[in-house]
Amino acid sequence: MTNVRNVPKLRFPEFREALPWSIKQLKQVCAVNPATSELPEVFAYIDLESVEAGELKAKKIISREESPSRAQRLLNYGDVIFQIVRPYQRNNFYFRIHDDIKYVASTGYAQLRAFESKDFLFQAIHTDDFVEKVIAKCTGSSYPAINSSDLAEISVAIPKPIEQHKIADCLASLDELITLEAQKLAALKTHKKGLMQQLFPAEGETVPKLRFPEFRDAGEWDIKTLSELAENLDNRRIPVTESDRVKGAIPYYGASGIVDYIHDFIFDEELLCISEDGANLVARSTPIAFSISGKTWVNNHAHVLKFERRCVQKIVEDYLNSISLEDYLTGMAQPKLNRAMLDTIPVPIPRDECEQQKVADCLSSLDDLIDAQSQKLAALKVHKKGLMQQLFPSMEAEV
Repeated sequence: MTNVRNVPKLRFPEFREALPWSIKQLKQVCAVNPATSELPEVFAYIDLESVEAGELKAKKIISREESPSRAQRLLNYGDVIFQIVRPYQRNNFYFRIHDDIKYVASTGYAQLRAFESKDFLFQAIHTDDFVEKVIAKCTGSSYPAINSSDLAEISVAIPKPIEQHKIADCLASLDELITLEAQKLAALKTHKKGLMQQLFPAEGETVPKLRFPEFRDAGEWDIKTLSELAENLDNRRIPVTESDRVKGAIPYYGASGIVDYIHDFIFDEELLCISEDGANLVARSTPIAFSISGKTWVNNHAHVLKFERRCVQKIVEDYLNSISLEDYLTGMAQPKLNRAMLDTIPVPIPRDECEQQKVADCLSSLDDLIDAQSQKLAALKVHKKGLMQQLFPSMEAEV
């Protein structure tokens, strides 16, 4: 079951004359949901919320008696768990933890135990070709899922073990670099969060713990409400031509940020169209506040504020993103931040305009570092994706 198409575009020199890769079903490459012995008395439980982008973000230590019925996959070192619910998220995990406690995964994952290279298997299940095959066999709309039996029959391209190891080592090196850069990004964000706690007065206080030398004797900061600091543009509407709507030249912002450019004709009384450079949008989900510029569609789940000075806008934006606004939300089923409550939110602000600018410049400099690191991380991920497309063959013409 091989074909000339089963040769990758990019191959290590020592394998360029080797035979095409074999096409096998997943169950021929690994044991799918291997038999599990009795669960331990106490274990770390991995559910579908525990894994994100290949990392274990959380685990729950529970007893066998209190464990949910879905806790069934007792993991061995080197096992891969594949997310069978919404598999397009690719929240899969390569289990390589040495702990004193056993780990058990939910049946929301398929447990895969490789017959040959475990590292290669983990990379192979993340290729676009494999994921697209999985998605094609999913059922359900809200929570598309594939059952383990169907997953086991999906085909994968497999080279000889020595080539598997070479490819896996190459991609694992990239993964390590991506992890390192992600840690740097997280460290920068943590640094900014900690610095803001020093740069802004603590709750109930009017002087920050950390102040630039030239402003140490400048006196207290003011505490002003948002209604005092900004003009609310919620009811502002400007003419938008039909060609604007059809062309998709105007970005659209919803409650959680930019959605996409509008490509089709839109007419919705709930939409606000503004044309304000330097405006600030306040949504009801994280990030709660972010800047917008130019002509923009905004839905009625967000508020648009206009500031006289860009530095004040920057201070307000970062401050709102650093605090909890839970006390200002109304409603039970879907809590939201209405305009009346928005207007009352107190924000500490330096009285001296020069200090306002200094604080804003400091925060903007940190944002520049964070943006640069984010771009570096994104570029590495794109590079890996492109490399995988070269290192794994297309199976379009498998026979």
